[in-house]
Amino acid sequence: MLKKHPKGLMVLFFTEMWERFAFYTMLAVFFLFMDEVMGWSDHFKGQVYGFYLGFVYFTPIAGGWIADRFLGYRRTIITGAVVFGSGYALLAMSGPSAVWLFFVGLIVIILGNGMFKANISVLVGNLYDEGSPLKDSGYLIFYMGINVGAAIAPIAATVLHAVFGNYNSAFGAAAIGMIFSLIIFEIGKKRYLHAEHRTEKEAGSTPTDEQEQAIPPDKKSQALPEKASEKERILALIIIFGIVVFFWMSFHQNGAALTAFAQRSVIRLDWLKPETYQVFNPLFIILLAPVVMGFFDRLRKKGKEPSTPAKIGLGMFISGIAMLVMVLGSAMGGNADANNMSPMWLIMTYFIITNGELLLSPMGLSFVSKVAPVRMRGLMMGGWFGATAVGNYLSGLLSSFYSDFPHHQFFLILTALLFLSALLVRIFLNKLKHGTRGT
Repeated sequence: MLKKHPKGLMVLFFTEMWERFAFYTMLAVFFLFMDEVMGWSDHFKGQVYGFYLGFVYFTPIAGGWIADRFLGYRRTIITGAVVFGSGYALLAMSGPSAVWLFFVGLIVIILGNGMFKANISVLVGNLYDEGSPLKDSGYLIFYMGINVGAAIAPIAATVLHAVFGNYNSAFGAAAIGMIFSLIIFEIGKKRYLHAEHRTEKEAGSTPTDEQEQAIPPDKKSQALPEKASEKERILALIIIFGIVVFFWMSFHQNGAALTAFAQRSVIRLDWLKPETYQVFNPLFIILLAPVVMGFFDRLRKKGKEPSTPAKIGLGMFISGIAMLVMVLGSAMGGNADANNMSPMWLIMTYFIITNGELLLSPMGLSFVSKVAPVRMRGLMMGGWFGATAVGNYLSGLLSSFYSDFPHHQFFLILTALLFLSALLVRIFLNKLKHGTRGT
């Protein structure tokens, strides 16, 4: 599976694995910490959750711009990792008597993620030659690294809570995870440095205004189509950014409405706590990613592999089916909040939405890497996470109303939005394919 891929991929795999371990260890207990320790209402928890997940994925736009224009990818990532870890450490010291540390910690994490998240995803794409057919599968492998960390995280959070009797220990473990991430990134730098250098070289080949004016008139007509292609690519990215908002709005109910469903509607089991359910999504990613990769490899050899935008649209549709399972589970007893529902409702939902996620999230990263103009690749990758940010904020905003009307109606809204987004991808599919010409 790895023989044809660059060696730097595994360095970035483990760097991201530990960063995601930190992120999801914190996220596994975030809602529960606000509920059981801080004692806040559903409305307030939903607002804090939404603002946090919104801003933590919005700041990569600025981080990508900083990397493109000033620091470069490596130095921006290192800065982000240090800031990230500091934020988790502040959360570990927070509590009812130090609420200010909780909010300052969230702000610091948001800033750290802005410097880290988009830029490591850009480096992954830059490891591959332009037009490489391995880029989609490369992002799938990288995505497995994300989910190895995410799978360990809720288990670690559960064990730490059992041992220490608090959620602050999970925040402390997140800070340690960022230290491991930074060490791996620095030790393995020789394997990925060429990716940053390649980008600088390619970006430097873009003509300046003075150079463009010096182009002879008979040559300018040859340069115009390239400018038009850049506009088409940016338009394709904007369309995708707008559509994927609905996916993240639904997916990130894992830390809000789905956790509330686990806490209030599902039968209590000693070995399966509300925060533990979040392990199923990354676990299914690890199990299913090689299967999906092998399936598309076979299709590619036959010349039948669907385009990246088509994969994204299919992912939206499958995710809609996952939310439909929650509609049925809620209508069949989950609405009562009586801890009377089988855990299989949540496990089945996580299994189905994982299939959708595999066709959408890593494919979206690959799509941005393929389509974004080289000189603004960090900024455009930040735009992908900016779209994620909008969806994340809306997930928190919607989750604040989880207790205000029957749960099946709550999940029905998400189902409708996901099916609508799948339809929008289908409507714009030709334009999206057009924007990928030459990639």
